[in-house]
Amino acid sequence: MKNETIEITRASSKGQIVLPKGIRTKLHIKKGTVFALKATSNVIMLKKIEDPVLKADLETLKGVEKAWKEIEQGKFRKMSKEDFLKELTTW
Repeated sequence: MKNETIEITRASSKGQIVLPKGIRTKLHIKKGTVFALKATSNVIMLKKIEDPVLKADLETLKGVEKAWKEIEQGKFRKMSKEDFLKELTTW
């Protein structure tokens, strides 16, 4: 399985979204797994939290939020797919 996984899912009438089995398996998501959620414009960011009070995870979310604001303001840099994936692994 590649590092990147893209799946399609739908919201139910109750607003519930099912994470596809491939993603659940890859990320070891089981019943009761805790997530942090952030919504900005048209984007929903979802991060699996191993320890809900883990400061590093919260700092990551703040960094993602800052990055999305910069993207929305047109402040971003272009990079190759390889450079992007290399930078992504440092997160």
